[in-house]
Amino acid sequence: MSTLKISNLSKTYANGVKALDDVSLELENGMFGLLGPNGAGKSSLMRTLATLQEADSGSASLDDIDILKQPADLRKVLGYLPQEFGVYPRITAEQLLNHIAVLKGITNPKERKLLVRYLLDKVNLFDKRNKSVKGFSGGMKQRVGIAQALIGNPKLIIVDEPTAGLDPGERNRFYNLLADVGKEVIVILSTHIVDDVRELCTKMAIMNFGEIVYQGSPQSAIDNLGGKVFQKIVERDQLNDYAADYKIISNKMVGGQPLIHVYSEDHPQNGFEQVTPNLEDVFFSKINTANVLV
Repeated sequence: MSTLKISNLSKTYANGVKALDDVSLELENGMFGLLGPNGAGKSSLMRTLATLQEADSGSASLDDIDILKQPADLRKVLGYLPQEFGVYPRITAEQLLNHIAVLKGITNPKERKLLVRYLLDKVNLFDKRNKSVKGFSGGMKQRVGIAQALIGNPKLIIVDEPTAGLDPGERNRFYNLLADVGKEVIVILSTHIVDDVRELCTKMAIMNFGEIVYQGSPQSAIDNLGGKVFQKIVERDQLNDYAADYKIISNKMVGGQPLIHVYSEDHPQNGFEQVTPNLEDVFFSKINTANVLV
């Protein structure tokens, strides 16, 4: 069992943007979801943990490795799938993984070949091992990305926005693969897609403007909203009026009209109906409504 401890990490870029604002988390083996809108600071946190950038202050450790002071040691036990996984398009999947295995220090050719073939089988690409990666679908490229992240028996795997651009079938296959991987190591799933976290993670955090605004289990957050979420279809020109009178969590178009979800301790009447909250309500309540901190 490994433990990742993040304490008071802060990072401000040269342009004045505070990407990380006193971030603290503690994670153990399993799937951990880091949920937040684009620009929340998720990728900045992932890059810091992956030793691709330095923090201004704070600390981070994986077991006895000081991530900020011992980046070379961390990289030996890290698997990383960035948001844009670049591949060499003209080589095969087997050649690509073989090359990355060499870079990760697996020098024995026989051992390397067995490992690469094992990983290709694990991500269900063994029969495509001699195909050029250039012709792979987005989902297949992501599976190659997970395979390379597994090289070297990592203790920590970071996947940054892994399902963006995947069709529903590819996303489900990717979910199953990640769930399998997450049984034995720490996997941080950084995403703005609520379904990713709902499907995969028993523990999560929500990030906004560089801060952790919620940390706990998805179900606990949903339970805390129980009996406090109400919905109503309104006219588009009424939105500002409703925003002035109610704590609107979210609104989306249904049949050409806005369907609003509001947070209220008591039934707001006025044509609203109570709904069973879901993780999307939790997410929007944390990032859209400053007064709703359940």
